[in-house]
Amino acid sequence: MFDLDKWQEILGTMQKNKLRTFLTAFGVFWGIFMLVLLLGAGKGLENGVYNRFGAGAKNSIYVWTGKTALAHKGMSPGREIKLTNQDLTSVHRDVDNVQILSPRNRVLGEYTINYKNQNGSYQVFGAEPGFLKINGEIPYMGRLLNEIDEREKRKVVVIGDQASKVLFGDANPVGEYVNIRGIHFKVVGTFKVKGNNSSRREERAYIPFSTLQSAFNQPNQVQMMALVAEPGVSAKDMESRLRNLLAERHKFSTEDKMAIGVENTEAEFLKVMGLFNGIRIFVWIVGIGTLIAGIVGVSNIMLIIVKERTREIGVRKALGATPFSIVSLILQESVVITAFSGYLGLLAGTGVLAGIEYLMESSGAEAPFFASPEVDPGVALAATLVLVISGALAGLMPALKAARIKPIEALRAD
Repeated sequence: MFDLDKWQEILGTMQKNKLRTFLTAFGVFWGIFMLVLLLGAGKGLENGVYNRFGAGAKNSIYVWTGKTALAHKGMSPGREIKLTNQDLTSVHRDVDNVQILSPRNRVLGEYTINYKNQNGSYQVFGAEPGFLKINGEIPYMGRLLNEIDEREKRKVVVIGDQASKVLFGDANPVGEYVNIRGIHFKVVGTFKVKGNNSSRREERAYIPFSTLQSAFNQPNQVQMMALVAEPGVSAKDMESRLRNLLAERHKFSTEDKMAIGVENTEAEFLKVMGLFNGIRIFVWIVGIGTLIAGIVGVSNIMLIIVKERTREIGVRKALGATPFSIVSLILQESVVITAFSGYLGLLAGTGVLAGIEYLMESSGAEAPFFASPEVDPGVALAATLVLVISGALAGLMPALKAARIKPIEALRAD
């Protein structure tokens, strides 16, 4: 199967026509190179925007109190809706497909947290452990709040990394005590946050929800609740059931959008991901168009090669060369050019993406909507394979044309 003479002849032909071979190979190289870069850049944009959503749940719903804007059943607008612990119990019981339900309250105002001679004015929240999971707080040192803290109303606190640096510097704060409005809380951990306003959110502190309600005089008050739907359940459907339940309990119209505030992160997430589906299609259209241009270039060059070698092909056929040997000669040259230049384009594209990622990581630079440009190796290899096959097909028509040349006509050709 391996004909050394034929391969030497192909390489010799390519060396005799360096410029033509280079231009043909460059068209294929550029097609793969641009496809890899476009796919990598598209993935980088997608990763950047995805990171903006942070590490929290992407199908969560946040609900907070508001004031009615519509009259309902004889009651005038402007009533303040106050959520309670009983609302939490009712949602647990009556709203189906809720995977996580967790409340959060805030100590009103920004209060100074003291540690020895250091102090900082930070927001202090009371939350159940599930809220930190939904919201995307990531443990950094120590741990986050747990169910035992909540059940026993422990005076423990987790603080954001930015607050920790101000209060404790580079020291480990775990096990130390801080003063929050005259009450001492033991630091059990610190956390980091990814995504929007990460630095601002790391200037917060969290204590158990039950502790806040009892220690800061907020009995039976719920300022916010966060929910996550079970896998496969639409958060939009759960939002509708939740709004209907709260409207019935607090006697406001289901059409009143001001009675309670609702933020559905799933809706926003799906919008953004839908946008990237469109970008992905656009990238593939542009990339495939570039590949087709390279393939057409290969086909045209093969036609020129056949025309230039008409007399040679006639001599070969006169000496007994079979049509298959003529076809394979042309096809192999096409495949060599396409495969080699396509592979170089793949290496160059992935190398550029790796270089960009390395520079971003080593310099510590953070682009707001761009992170970790990468391309799926399987997709890149599949594109290269398709290009090689297409290159072979591009050389097939000229090869068949060469095989049909009659020796006598070929020898008469100029």
